[in-house]
Amino acid sequence: MSAAQQRPVVGILWMVVTGLCFVAVTALVKVLDGRVPAAEGAFLRYLLGLVFLLPVARTLLATRLSARQWRLFGLRGLVHTAGVTLWFFAMSRIPIAEVTAMNYLTPVYVTILAVFVLGEKLALRRILAIVAALAGALLILRPGFRALDPGHVAMLGTALLFSGSYLLAKILSGEVSATVVVALLSVTVTIGLAPLAALDWVTPTMFELAVLFGVACFATAGHYTMTLAFAAAPVSVTQPVTFLQLVWSVLLGVVFFAEPADPWVIAGGTVILLAISFITWREQQLKRQAITPPVPATKT
Repeated sequence: MSAAQQRPVVGILWMVVTGLCFVAVTALVKVLDGRVPAAEGAFLRYLLGLVFLLPVARTLLATRLSARQWRLFGLRGLVHTAGVTLWFFAMSRIPIAEVTAMNYLTPVYVTILAVFVLGEKLALRRILAIVAALAGALLILRPGFRALDPGHVAMLGTALLFSGSYLLAKILSGEVSATVVVALLSVTVTIGLAPLAALDWVTPTMFELAVLFGVACFATAGHYTMTLAFAAAPVSVTQPVTFLQLVWSVLLGVVFFAEPADPWVIAGGTVILLAISFITWREQQLKRQAITPPVPATKT
């Protein structure tokens, strides 16, 4: 992107909207309060979201993939299926702010996995940033100082699985269009979640269906506005704005869900985000192809 094409203020504003969309996703899932089993909630979110694929259905049907690409798409679908299920489970167990803060770990995992999957090299600065991010995670979890909930373990798994999904998308995006990558994720995850949902099916009410459709709407809108943000300004400019997601999550938890603000969670999330922002900034400075994704890029 040339300097003349950069519109940092526009990019920041679109990223603010993106953050609001993804916080709305989190809040709506929290409203369900576990009344719908995790796998079923995730399945219905993706099933209802398939309506947004209608404009690209013809492109999707006309796409011809190799056997290897089908395997990679299938693997990504399985990995993302597990990640989304764990995320819905975590949302029913732990405060919104903790889910948001721990989700910041996903880009850190991507940076680590890229060493093994893509042959990336870790300079000392990136290693120190990763160590700082992991220290931030310890601030959030504080093992030994409080009892850890299964939701915390689920979020650690969610971040790891989403990082694997992102790396697979990174590989596939160099071979097929972004539209196909996004659309096939929705299709494969819906298929992958179907049998899991059937194992513990609870007939949802109209209200619960409306909430899950709202989740699908805000998630889709968030990915769209994120694309607009990246088109307007470099990731190094928009990345720090994602800190506002943690601020809004804390406020939502306090005001609507009676979840007290935890300064340790805020501090840990801040440390992780600063580490991610540093890695992103270094990638921009070195003019290298970005491997570490911006925080919103790995959202459900």
